[in-house]
Amino acid sequence: MNNNKKLFLYSSVGLTFLALVASSERIAAVTSAPEAPVETQTAEFSTVVNPSIPSSVTFAGKKVDLDPTHMWERLDRELTAMTYTHGNTLLVIKRANRYFPILAPILKKNGIPSDMIYLAVIESTLNPRALSPAKAGGLWQLMPATGKEYGLEVNEDVDERYDPVKATEAASRYLKNAYAKYGNWESVAASYNGGMARISKELGSQQVDSAYDLYLADETMRYIFRMLAMKLIMENPSAYGFNLTADQLYQPIEYKVVEVNTPVDDWAAWAKKQGIDYLTLREHNPWIRSKTLPNKSGKTYKVSIPIRDSLSRSRQKVKVYNPAWVVAD
Repeated sequence: MNNNKKLFLYSSVGLTFLALVASSERIAAVTSAPEAPVETQTAEFSTVVNPSIPSSVTFAGKKVDLDPTHMWERLDRELTAMTYTHGNTLLVIKRANRYFPILAPILKKNGIPSDMIYLAVIESTLNPRALSPAKAGGLWQLMPATGKEYGLEVNEDVDERYDPVKATEAASRYLKNAYAKYGNWESVAASYNGGMARISKELGSQQVDSAYDLYLADETMRYIFRMLAMKLIMENPSAYGFNLTADQLYQPIEYKVVEVNTPVDDWAAWAKKQGIDYLTLREHNPWIRSKTLPNKSGKTYKVSIPIRDSLSRSRQKVKVYNPAWVVAD
């Protein structure tokens, strides 16, 4: 190696050494420097209020004692969940103003306690077009086979599970049959969720008379307490933080009814002749399931045509089914 190359190599090594020394000094200076003070931040949270749980409630004319710990805690769980699941609970109160006036008289006519209306609330959040993953449909979430068993037409063209009136009549028949079997409405409610066969079997094997005392799948054990919680909220929404004005409630729709006893080749064209569009027809007659109606039997169907003013917020009549649902404007 010549002298020039040696000189260059020694110089490079020296510069690298000096750079390393300088770097280590900087690191030492940083690590030995006192830490900067960390600012303490105070987190701000909204106040969360636990809903008030009464010592007892009344359901279907029967006093339910909440002194047993498991009873109190089961209601507390559902009431807490519903109170703080604002969206669904708020929608239920709004929709109830439209659908309770339809459902309640049918239940009364059939001798069903008024509190059983909360079964429909729990099942569908009062959405008449609700469809579960298991294919239960309508306000009362009837399975296809159950709907047929209790007198409803269920096929690809017509599905009366989605007709609020006919579905409530069918549900009333089920509820009456279940009550004749059990003699108490809490067991009727449990059977609606878990099935009559299961509830009958468990009442016998566990040697009790009431679904309140049954050990069941968690969903079914919660079911009656969800109804109790919804009843408490809907009897006094403002006590649980739900404050609505009358104009925020969904208003009942006024209809003229047109009877159809022939096939309909095109519901869209039929709707146009009635002065509405296909969207409006399907929105207000969710039992219609296709664009045609074969109707080979000549059955008479009642089609609801909404009165024009009912479809306008500025012209519709404002009605309040339950004054407890609203606060002063």
